[in-house]
Amino acid sequence: MSAHDIRSAKRPDPDQPLVDIANYVADYKINSTEAYDTARYMLLDSLATAMMAMKFPECVKHLGPVVPGATLPGGARVPGTSHELDPVQAAFAIGTQIRWLDFNDTWLAAEWGHPSDNLGAILAVADYLSRQAEREGGTPLTVHDVLSYAIKAHEIQGCYALLNSFNRVGQDHVILVRLASTAVATAMLGGNKEQITTAVSHSWIDNGALRTYRHAPNTGPRKSWAAGDACRRAVTHAINAVYRGVVGYPSALSAKTWGYYDVAFKGNAFQFERPFGSYVMENVLFKISFPAEFHAQTAVECAMQLHTQVAGKLDQIEKVVIETQEAGCRIIDKTGPLANYADRDHCIQYMVAVPLIFGRLTADDYNDDVAADQRIDALREKMVVTENPQFTKDYFDPEKRYIGNSVQVFFKDGSSTEKVSIDYPIGHRKRRAEGIPVLLKKFETAMRGHLPSHRVKAILEATSDPAKLDAMPIQAFLGLFTL
Repeated sequence: MSAHDIRSAKRPDPDQPLVDIANYVADYKINSTEAYDTARYMLLDSLATAMMAMKFPECVKHLGPVVPGATLPGGARVPGTSHELDPVQAAFAIGTQIRWLDFNDTWLAAEWGHPSDNLGAILAVADYLSRQAEREGGTPLTVHDVLSYAIKAHEIQGCYALLNSFNRVGQDHVILVRLASTAVATAMLGGNKEQITTAVSHSWIDNGALRTYRHAPNTGPRKSWAAGDACRRAVTHAINAVYRGVVGYPSALSAKTWGYYDVAFKGNAFQFERPFGSYVMENVLFKISFPAEFHAQTAVECAMQLHTQVAGKLDQIEKVVIETQEAGCRIIDKTGPLANYADRDHCIQYMVAVPLIFGRLTADDYNDDVAADQRIDALREKMVVTENPQFTKDYFDPEKRYIGNSVQVFFKDGSSTEKVSIDYPIGHRKRRAEGIPVLLKKFETAMRGHLPSHRVKAILEATSDPAKLDAMPIQAFLGLFTL
């Protein structure tokens, strides 16, 4: 029977991408010390962003039960709170905390995204299972186990992103968070290869969220909880596959007319640059210095270098020229009024103007009180954003993965600053030695900013020895963050 005969009810073999994910999650042994070391820093960095987000009421209001009173004593906990929830809602809450400030790790290729978003699902399921095991005399998961699942989630999301652009068909990158989290959460719950394949098929059948909330003129706060929403859906698929034995859909991708490829991907099958391993975790980008959309990280760093030359001469500026990558032009080149913080942290002009004027860029600088400073919009109006083809080429080069930007300020008297150009930010793999001490400082500062001192002391002690941290039961580790 032809694969294109839509009348045939004969079930085909599962699409190969579904099988490849199941085989990887179930069988692959991670032997990379660098991947585990990076994953450990990723965990601390993600928890830092989660604690920093607790300063923002708009984030905090999302973190409780889906309706008042729908708690689960002994369930999964939400760091920095006293909430105990079912793992589905906890996945949403933790994913929302980590993503809220646009300050967790990043992966940039044909598709963009933040692989540590998957910790929403991974930590929720791990805490739920491990607290249950502790009560029932079983064996809890360790921090090392969680890092293993995180490496695999990073790899799935990142390898799909290398050559497959979901943004070009209007879909948001959180579709890959749902995919990766579904696969690893199913395995965490004890699912076999068939159940992982089933759960992943359901993830694709969900199709994808539109990117409408990330772009002008509709940019808004949904982008801060979209990853949490993907984590929540992922845990639902995993539970359905393992605990309820739902039926899978083997040609969820390739089915003629009704499959994901035809419905959402212009009839194209996915392409892959490399097999799954530990490449993504080893090369992931950390946002360490600035809570800024990653395509602008080096632009902010350039602006910081120019601050002292420019801050006293704002009224004398004729224009500011920003050169960026093609992706930066497409995502964050934005003119006109900015409606809210989510609009501002996705506007390269705003993210350059603030450090030029103030010599800083913090999460608070996206708030209305700072944005009300008329000098910011006045400077934005003088900015010209263009693509630098070399930045774009280096962005896609698998041996570089640069995210270059340059900034130059021109004055009315004909003079100008030097052109400051930076290829890759402090969070890049090539700047790990420089970046890790800054990341650890970010972690400690975030802990001290939200948690009581005795908790901070215990957390810093627990995280000071990698081997001891790896061996720590995950429910004991997450208990340190509970209020």
